[in-house]
Amino acid sequence: MSDDTDYEVGQDNVQVMGLDIHNPVFAISGVTIVAFVFFSLVFREQAAEFFGWLRPTLTSNFDWVFMIACNLFVVFSLFLVISPYGKIRLGGEDAKPDYSYMAWIAMLFAAGMGIGLVFWGVAEPISHYGSSMGGVAVGEDGVRTDWAPLGAAAGDMAASRDLAMAATIFHWGLHPWAIYAIVALALAFFSFNRGLPLTMRSVFYPLLGKHTWGPLGHIIDILAVFATIFGLATSLGLGASQALAGLNYLFGVPISDGMSVVLIILITIFALVSVVAGLEKGVKRLSEANMILAAALLLLVLLVGPTMAILSGFFGGMADYIVQLPALSNWVGREDTNFMQGWTAFYWAWWISWSPFVGMFIARISRGRTIREFIICVLIIPTIVGALWMSVFGGAALEQVTGGAGQALSDAALELKMFKMFEAFPMTGLLSFIGIILVVVFFVTSSDSGSLVIDTITAGGKTDAPTAQRVFWCVLEGAIAIVLLLGGGLGALQAASIATGFPFAIVLMLMCVSVMIGLIRERKRLK
Repeated sequence: MSDDTDYEVGQDNVQVMGLDIHNPVFAISGVTIVAFVFFSLVFREQAAEFFGWLRPTLTSNFDWVFMIACNLFVVFSLFLVISPYGKIRLGGEDAKPDYSYMAWIAMLFAAGMGIGLVFWGVAEPISHYGSSMGGVAVGEDGVRTDWAPLGAAAGDMAASRDLAMAATIFHWGLHPWAIYAIVALALAFFSFNRGLPLTMRSVFYPLLGKHTWGPLGHIIDILAVFATIFGLATSLGLGASQALAGLNYLFGVPISDGMSVVLIILITIFALVSVVAGLEKGVKRLSEANMILAAALLLLVLLVGPTMAILSGFFGGMADYIVQLPALSNWVGREDTNFMQGWTAFYWAWWISWSPFVGMFIARISRGRTIREFIICVLIIPTIVGALWMSVFGGAALEQVTGGAGQALSDAALELKMFKMFEAFPMTGLLSFIGIILVVVFFVTSSDSGSLVIDTITAGGKTDAPTAQRVFWCVLEGAIAIVLLLGGGLGALQAASIATGFPFAIVLMLMCVSVMIGLIRERKRLK
């Protein structure tokens, strides 16, 4: 046993009314979030005004923090792949994987960014193509390029399209998955190899020592809970708005605040069923079913859409992504502030706020993998799959827009764009229905796995805490999504993600230092 294991899991826990509570993380997190829900409902106008101010303030003043942090995570992840530390096995030299490759990748991908891919798959490439980022901004002198690192000529539709796809892949590629990989690796290593509780504070043991179990550790875990629950609420809000748009499109279900609330409540009930079933029976099976459904929709769009144009766009977009990665990652002297602050900074904050949830979930299912195998599978494979998804849906949409038949698609609301794109395909109703089901199931898998993670953090690292606690957090996630939608719509959801993602970006940079110290000690111990 290592010298880090001077702590017994649950030793600070308190038994209250059948609950296993880690004091004071559970109490402070729960009370604060419940108070937030209450006051946001009572003071809706003030809440909407506050959230409307918060997002642009943070992204315009602290965009450089998000850019530097996420670049660091990518570099550190790639370093671990090629370094000798990549041979270290999570769980010890004799550890065996708990899940097959297929089940493992299905679960990490479904939890990682499922709803976002469905929501933004069509909307984001079109948005970039129709802006200065895409190279087709319209000025008094006609079509011109404001900022295009590709050097796209004025009116060059092909270059503008490739750049739009490269920018989209950038937001769903190496950077977000590097964030997840670092957090998941840190949690898995310090829990499985060093015998510490599976909670965020454990990762900082090399830096804090025994203070990890005191007030500083409590603050880290509370921040992780806040980041996770508001990051999840953002995704749940996106999923609800898109599912409702699809139901309106197919069946005429009215779009209103009331229907949004009803939909979130219904899907939260489904998530509760999965939460009660547990990781093996609930989350694992739902994740595998969702991957099959997503693959089916992907293949259908690829086959009934402009297949050759989509495949060409995939390879062209990937090539441009690699070429433009340094320019897109740069934060100095950028003229495209709307793109960097409005898109990139928001995305990086969103991924960071999701990282405790996704990282801990991936950690729980990754015992037995070597660090090299872990980083490659968590970083590279999802990047390629995400790029393929964006290329199929975004490529098909861009083909309609550039072909002159996509005006309705361009003008449609963000949550409706995917369904508008399906109008040009055979089996429109079937594709739209599968899309709605996919959003709903991604919604459920995100909510139930998120509840398991928050419960683990607030139970001091215990993975078998009472079911009632998981139910409490699942209900609270749905309540926050409802409150934020009522108190400012998607803008409020995005503002909440950024507000929690900013302080946690600093925490994650310190985490890289702690992980490096831990790996150096582990390698010395194994020699």
